[in-house]
Amino acid sequence: MKEFKFKDVLINENATIKETMKKLDEIASKILFVVSDNNTLLGSLTDGDIRRFILLNGTLDTKVNEACNKNCFKIHKPFDKNKVLSEMEELDIIYAPIIDERGSIIDIFTFPLSNRKIVKYSQKKLNIPVVIMAGGKGTRMAPFTNVLPKPLIPIGDKTILELIIDEFQVFGIDNFFFTINYRGEMIKAYFDCIEKAYNVNYLKEVAFLGTAGSLKLLPPDFSNTFIVSNCDIIVKADYSDVLEFHRNSGALLTVLSSIQHYKIPYGVIQFEPGGGVTGFEEKPEYSFCINTGVYILDIECLKYIPEGEVFHMTHLMELIMKNGGKVATYPVNENDYIDIGQWEEYRRVISQMGLVVQ
Repeated sequence: MKEFKFKDVLINENATIKETMKKLDEIASKILFVVSDNNTLLGSLTDGDIRRFILLNGTLDTKVNEACNKNCFKIHKPFDKNKVLSEMEELDIIYAPIIDERGSIIDIFTFPLSNRKIVKYSQKKLNIPVVIMAGGKGTRMAPFTNVLPKPLIPIGDKTILELIIDEFQVFGIDNFFFTINYRGEMIKAYFDCIEKAYNVNYLKEVAFLGTAGSLKLLPPDFSNTFIVSNCDIIVKADYSDVLEFHRNSGALLTVLSSIQHYKIPYGVIQFEPGGGVTGFEEKPEYSFCINTGVYILDIECLKYIPEGEVFHMTHLMELIMKNGGKVATYPVNENDYIDIGQWEEYRRVISQMGLVVQ
């Protein structure tokens, strides 16, 4: 595990949620401790805390002190190490702040790697199938896709599709359905001949049906709840938590979203009717929740999908809401979403693996 100085995981109470999210993306601990100007510990903050805050209508410009967990676990010095280890194990905590008699944070206690229990896939197994939309032409990745279907484009010694499956296998998911069309026989031939620890089923489109239309090809006795994923994106999320959120929300469909930050590289001019300038904003930054292309669906959603027509997930979400059903979103951080289906991101992933692409 990457080492860090304890000051790396501190964030001032006056920082915004947006600034905090960026810092969380940069550090290995995936937790920050909120402190006052005089270094007094005010609380802790994780991705989950931010997600809950945003879903309760919190804004990204809010001060981090309003979103942090003010009842976080902390260690008072001096302390009994064995007692602390036992408490942290029970709470499933890896990092805890050590504070002095004034409440100031003076160090971080890290739960030793040797003491951590290894959770096997079988203990975390999610009994839920995943449908991967692998039938598109992949025009964004031409000229590769003039030869290969996009799901078979290699990254290192695996294909894009295998990397997506790997993320789901972390949670013991072993039942996959591929919707295939463009060069679908190549996809089938590849997965039929490799060794794999999961099951693959194929749904063959006779025409391009869009990002939701091919779901109508699923068998009538299909799972009550299932995951749908595009074939060119990876979302690093705790799918146990995603499923729990989906079920508790009462939604028919949950879309995983990613909070993205875009900085305009120019000064923005504000003006009134007639052209009079009212102000300037130098290189502003905007934040948006975007659709990642991963969804949790209840089987009831299929009744809204027409037979044999081009129909997209956006159409499905609109129709569900129009008919009084609920669509929810589960936001993840910017760096937890990877779009391998565009050249810039593909090159970035290749570069991170130490490979070269022209």
